[in-house]
Amino acid sequence: MSNVGFALEGAWKVLAAGLILGAGLPALFALGIRALAWGAGGDAEVPAAPPRPAGKVLAYGLFAVVVLGVLLGITFIVASGFGKTISFDHLYPTIVDK
Repeated sequence: MSNVGFALEGAWKVLAAGLILGAGLPALFALGIRALAWGAGGDAEVPAAPPRPAGKVLAYGLFAVVVLGVLLGITFIVASGFGKTISFDHLYPTIVDK
């Protein structure tokens, strides 16, 4: 019975990673595009709407989160290719030996 528990535990981790990376980052990117349109005002949202600087700030913040997620994923792939791993022991990720 413990094998089923181990399988479900592994499946849960794969599902969570898939939701965060597979659907989460594209959803944040889509929200960034929507916030950029809201920030531009004018015909991007409704006719004669005034521009909203807060929308642009929100959009660029969401884009920064997406870029950081992609860079972290690339760093993980490259580090594992060199026989290293990423450690989150501190506030920021560091590359350490396995």
